[in-house]
Amino acid sequence: MRLYDTLTRSLQPLPGPPGPIGMYFCGPTVYQRIHIGNAVPFVLSMWLKRWLERAGYETTLVINITDINDKIYDAAPGESAGLAERATRWYLDDTGRLGLGRPDAEPTAAGTVTEQIRMIEELIGDGFAYESDGDVYFRVVRFPDYGRLSRQKLDEVREQEPNPRKEDQRDFALWKANKPGEDTWWPSPWGNGRPGWHIECSAMSEKHLGTSFEIHGGGLDLVFPHHENEIAQSRALGHDFAHIWMHNGMLSFRGEEMHKSAGNAVELRAVLDRFGHETVLLFFMTGHWRKPLDFSDDSMTAAAAQAETLRNALRGEKRASGDWDSFSEVLEDDFNTPAALAILHEWARTGALEELGRGLDVFGLGGLADRAQAPPEVVTLAEARIGARASRDFAEADRLRDEIAAHGWEVRDVAAGYELVPRA
Repeated sequence: MRLYDTLTRSLQPLPGPPGPIGMYFCGPTVYQRIHIGNAVPFVLSMWLKRWLERAGYETTLVINITDINDKIYDAAPGESAGLAERATRWYLDDTGRLGLGRPDAEPTAAGTVTEQIRMIEELIGDGFAYESDGDVYFRVVRFPDYGRLSRQKLDEVREQEPNPRKEDQRDFALWKANKPGEDTWWPSPWGNGRPGWHIECSAMSEKHLGTSFEIHGGGLDLVFPHHENEIAQSRALGHDFAHIWMHNGMLSFRGEEMHKSAGNAVELRAVLDRFGHETVLLFFMTGHWRKPLDFSDDSMTAAAAQAETLRNALRGEKRASGDWDSFSEVLEDDFNTPAALAILHEWARTGALEELGRGLDVFGLGGLADRAQAPPEVVTLAEARIGARASRDFAEADRLRDEIAAHGWEVRDVAAGYELVPRA
């Protein structure tokens, strides 16, 4: 399998199966409900894990939870720990509804402070970092490869967190002294404080995957400074760190990147409530993981229609066999989900139902087949609703529709009469 690597700007092969594959994807900073764009790296990594395991790899997927961060302090002054705990539960609940399972490990920044302090001490001892009034900074100039990931020359690297106490404004924080209003801190050799954002991920990834692993992923917005800094601090310690850097394209809304700070973020929970998890997953399949993808009512409605097409195909009879090798080839070539989706629709059209079901299951869409039949009591209610509509008793028809919904089903009027669809 080949995947595009941001560091080399080329397709890089994974070692052939069987064998272990370690994957680390940057998860959310937990200070409010995640939006649908935040779900992209979660979905991509879980899909990749499912595919690699079917191909014979032994995968370990780690997705972290950032529960120490300036954004959390700013959102809940004096109560950041409580907010982080609640928002972590929200994140687990919302991503759990996608039906893809959980990563092998979901470490928190707060749970790995000891490991982070140990790494910082070593960096100071090797001359790559220095203490200043309780803060600790990484000396960017000591790492000659700095800027390679983001394609910046060392003498042109942008300032990071301007502070007069730094030797060089390009340096980045490894440890931050406790400040007024910050209600969480940890003791360290440099005084009470908390880790910087970047060292958190180096420590969490290496704790669970070791100092050398295959894939590091996250949103394209993390290339600089976050991932650039991770590379610097881990490789300064002599660690190989990640071999392939996967950066997914950003989700946009009405042509602009979706961000909480921009006020255009749509909560994942709300999208799941409205469209269901199968439609959400199919929507993500329509775009290549490295490209931007636009979220809108139209794009979600189109994805819902695709889900219905595939569901209807699975209700039919097998009429053909599909070429599984063609499906494998497009996924092995940089995990091309739009091409895979086109093959799934071809199998649906020709009646290659065995391959269709198998392919859908890779992406967590096996339920399109499993949940096609409504229970008898729901069918009886739907039939009664048809009768009420024929008698123009629309109040009774509405009541029956609500009762059907209470059973977990949605009734839709179609040319043939009605259709029952499971609610997410």
